[in-house]
Amino acid sequence: MKILYISISGNTRSFVQKLTTYAKERNAENPAAPLIEGKEIHENSDFEPETADYFAFVPTYLEGGNGIDNGDVEILTNVLGEYMDYENNYQRCLGIVGSGNKNFNHQYCLTAKQYAEKFAVPILDDYELRGTPADVERIYHTLVNAAK
Repeated sequence: MKILYISISGNTRSFVQKLTTYAKERNAENPAAPLIEGKEIHENSDFEPETADYFAFVPTYLEGGNGIDNGDVEILTNVLGEYMDYENNYQRCLGIVGSGNKNFNHQYCLTAKQYAEKFAVPILDDYELRGTPADVERIYHTLVNAAK
């Protein structure tokens, strides 16, 4: 399974690394269990057409406000959206996993909601900040089921 992600503060990168490790452990126990390949998208990424299905992991960074009637302008993660737009890469996206800080109430995972709406792709799950071991296990199984 492939994951495209962007990580500004390192939280998303850390979570994807934990998912990759968890997948390797499952695969060692059961060779039929899917592995995970993470691909970080950043400002210096070469854009290329995606040839396989993937999941997108996106954190939320907003430009102030409350996320309802102001301050719902995404900042910092735009390059992932541009990559998904490139050559219609979004058509290969099986779903989005969002992350954020629950202290921000309505803004929690707002970027994932915006990407889901823009690309007509479902939000499969979410986690807070770097996630917990329970988040890793739950999201891995969510991705496995969505990839079927």
